[in-house]
Amino acid sequence: MPTIRQLPVELVNQIAAGEVIERPASVVKELVENSLDAGATRIEVDVEEGGARLIRVRDDGGGIAAEELPLALASHATSKIASFDDLERVGTLGFRGEALPSIASVSRFSLISRPLQQEHAARIEVDGGAAQAPRPAQHPPGTTIEVRDLFYNVPARRKFLRAERTEFSHIDELIASLALVRSGVEFRLSHNGKPVRLLRGAGDLTAQRARVGELLGADFIAQSLRIEHAGAGMALAGWVGLPTASRAQADQQYFYVNGRLVRDRVVAHAVRQAYADVLFHGRHPSFVLFLDLDPRGVDVNVHPAKHEVRFREQRLVHDFLFRTLHEALAQTRAGASANELPAAPLAAVASTPMPAEGRAAVPAWSGQGGLGLGVREPLADYAALAGAVASLRGPLPSAPLPATEAADMPPLGFALAQLHGIYILAENALGLVLVDMHAAHERITYEKLKAAQHGQGIRAQQLLVPLMLAVSEREAGLVEEQAERFAALGFEVARAGPQSISVRRVPTLLADADVSGLLRDVMADLAVSGESRRIEEQRNDVLATMACHGSVRAHRRLTLPEMNALLREMEATERSGQCNHGRPTWVQLSVAELDRLFLRGR
Repeated sequence: MPTIRQLPVELVNQIAAGEVIERPASVVKELVENSLDAGATRIEVDVEEGGARLIRVRDDGGGIAAEELPLALASHATSKIASFDDLERVGTLGFRGEALPSIASVSRFSLISRPLQQEHAARIEVDGGAAQAPRPAQHPPGTTIEVRDLFYNVPARRKFLRAERTEFSHIDELIASLALVRSGVEFRLSHNGKPVRLLRGAGDLTAQRARVGELLGADFIAQSLRIEHAGAGMALAGWVGLPTASRAQADQQYFYVNGRLVRDRVVAHAVRQAYADVLFHGRHPSFVLFLDLDPRGVDVNVHPAKHEVRFREQRLVHDFLFRTLHEALAQTRAGASANELPAAPLAAVASTPMPAEGRAAVPAWSGQGGLGLGVREPLADYAALAGAVASLRGPLPSAPLPATEAADMPPLGFALAQLHGIYILAENALGLVLVDMHAAHERITYEKLKAAQHGQGIRAQQLLVPLMLAVSEREAGLVEEQAERFAALGFEVARAGPQSISVRRVPTLLADADVSGLLRDVMADLAVSGESRRIEEQRNDVLATMACHGSVRAHRRLTLPEMNALLREMEATERSGQCNHGRPTWVQLSVAELDRLFLRGR
């Protein structure tokens, strides 16, 4: 019969290291975060052979007193929390007291530290978990930690290390991610004795912007919106990439909660939903966002590596993020550059209730009916909606006379001609504008349809025979709890048994949709994030199809007044920089770019 025994401290630390220390970058993360918690304003990181041979982190932080060095290497010893109340409002990056003993148990470890108020430093060394007594040393105020021969005593773990270049790339990415959020701290990184990064402390917004551009590229800054918004006890700041600057991979997505880089399903869902109407299929947005909220509202004690968090008010956080980003992206009208868009266009939005469908209302449209391109709705079920759209039409505005001064020109300028019946060529103050007329008119029509649908509210129709669905007991309970939510979305859904629900009413626009699959997806969203926009997404898909069929077609010849009317509507329509599928609707070519094409001035 097995005998229960208490594990040796060294083995306990090695087990903990298996959870916390995945690769050299994990060591750098724990050590640099300790430096930041110690108030460091300058951090130097030197690594050799991708961190497998050496990791050295030097800082000018508060330091550790000589008599506390052995305790600093003991399991679950920390200066950052002392009670359960402290754990519920953690404000530091580290708090578990596991990192240093875990690292020391799988390396040849040394720590030298000197608090500012002490004249001398002290040094302690650990080899495979066996610590020596501290001894005097020379060191300026701050701390230096050296980690040599990582995993030398755990050969199986060492075999899993990747190539030197790969391991260093993870360290470099980590330093970049920390430098993004701690802009006031100077970071230095070297590899095999060669300097790789030198990031000076950034004291103001201009310097922070420059640091972001240095780390993510100048194109990111040029193609992003600045976000600054507060409400509901939260504040969101940072930069979000324009839809037209999307990427093939989700490799430029940095989200920080109270200064901690995290991955969270609620956050990911809110961001994805905010970009849903403007992002091309299969593309990913780029962003650097900082969310600050009461530490009591977020649980960081979820994962040993502290990559994940859990929000206590998930739905509130999701709604705040979605609204803020959704409204910011709504300002991406054609003709407006990233620098011209408002940094915080949402001052009044946080205190304004969202419409029943959960989307901000679209401003009334100025009218383009003279083009004769209104929505032609063939389905009888949509007759009321089509009538509402038709009622919004106004006379075609006449084309304004071209302005003689560049300052008087509208953003998209004035139409010059039509190319191959597909593109509109226009002249503005910067140079030449090219517009995909079908894509542009499709977005305009789509936004009008959404506005009309919002004005009507969600129209629902009764099913002749109730639809019975077999679900799990948890899902049935969720439907029972969220009956009012489903009713607001146009569904009459009720629990019909321990593991079944009945559907008696569905939104008119979705009568032909896969109601069963849609409801299951909505229930899954509500269970995970407390919020779902799938019903609105499907309804918008129908409206997008209507907009596509009701928009000007390629090879349709337009007059100059009609072209100018389309340009003016683009300037006034939210999200008109992209069509419903995320493709760009317009392109700007400056005079300088045109000159380069023709080698002028050379």
